[in-house]
Amino acid sequence: MICAYVVEYEKHQDLKKMGAKDSKLLSKNQRENLYPKLKNIATEIKVKNLSAAEIDELRKRISLNVIEQQIMLKLTKDVKHDLEAIYIDAADVNEKRFGLVFEKEFPKAKVFSKHQADKHFPVVSAASIIAKVERDRAVKSLSLKMGEDIGSGYPADPKTKKFLKKYFAKHKNFPPFVRESWDTAKRIRKEHSDSKLTDYFG
Repeated sequence: MICAYVVEYEKHQDLKKMGAKDSKLLSKNQRENLYPKLKNIATEIKVKNLSAAEIDELRKRISLNVIEQQIMLKLTKDVKHDLEAIYIDAADVNEKRFGLVFEKEFPKAKVFSKHQADKHFPVVSAASIIAKVERDRAVKSLSLKMGEDIGSGYPADPKTKKFLKKYFAKHKNFPPFVRESWDTAKRIRKEHSDSKLTDYFG
């Protein structure tokens, strides 16, 4: 989930006073409480979520970092208001390089491309909170659809890994919302394949 959050420059300090900061440093309740307030003072908000199948297909040709860059650029282009400054959470080891494409597409705007930008710029913090809340809600909806708690959906979450292993063992495949190109998914598929060989040749 990626969000483009547009706000008047004069309201940047309002974001800070409201408590907007890196979404990972806020509790789920704090993010939910900030969500309507952030939406209320925004000039414009654009959110994009690629399906697992779309990401898997794109990763056959380009990296996840480039995918994120392309989505960020598309959302920025979709903004209807003129932009004086663009703040980007750089998904590249070279933050300057990541921002060059935005500088080229928006020559009149000042571009700030920085690692962990959600910790440095309130407007990026706001975007991260909006994206995180919408992602959490989407994952909760999937849990309700599956009839069990699938966890956070992040690869390090034991509950998510447990769900995936259980589901794959039963269906010999993953649900459609899981990225097949995800390393966690690849490992589970390989572990299942290896265990079948052990059973067969054991």
